[in-house]
Amino acid sequence: MAQYFVVHPENPQARLISQSVEILRNGGVIAYPTDSSYALGCMLGNKEAQDRIRSIRGVDEDHLFTLVCRNLSELAVYAQVDNSQFRLLKANTPGQYTFILKATREVPRRLQHPKRSTLGLRVPEHAVTQAILEQLDQPILSMTLLLPEDDEPMNAAWEIRDRLEHQVDLVIDAGACVATPTTVIDLTGETPQLIRAGAGDTAPFGL
Repeated sequence: MAQYFVVHPENPQARLISQSVEILRNGGVIAYPTDSSYALGCMLGNKEAQDRIRSIRGVDEDHLFTLVCRNLSELAVYAQVDNSQFRLLKANTPGQYTFILKATREVPRRLQHPKRSTLGLRVPEHAVTQAILEQLDQPILSMTLLLPEDDEPMNAAWEIRDRLEHQVDLVIDAGACVATPTTVIDLTGETPQLIRAGAGDTAPFGL
């Protein structure tokens, strides 16, 4: 049975953030709010929790996780970023984007694209997510909370609890999120490439 925390969306309660982080550290899977839709998250090194998320989503090993980071400094530990990429990232993070970047050696091979050695990273603009990342002191492995039978990501915590209370360890209710996934932009080439249009504006990237 999942725990259910009602957290203030702008001034999250420290006690509930601490308990959320403890659940992650103990191998839990959480449903948490972001600046796009709700997402499923777990610790970077927890293979069992990753398998649980893939099972909930109904996806196989080819569907890659996103690494959710608190800021650009943390992102740069896991991605190779040149000067032009850094300028774009600095101007557009935090925000409703997932960026495809070349992975560093810090990233386990199984989390990278098998042929391109890339991964998706994002820095969300949501006080609850940021509070969790700050206390956890490392990124969260994440996937959009889009269930196999649905056309849109989930954005209401009470509905998530009703449908997933026996599959996740925690649902964090910080109010409704936008029911739109992030905009995915590939920055590995000479010019940005749009992979998926979503909540983030594509204009800053000339797309």
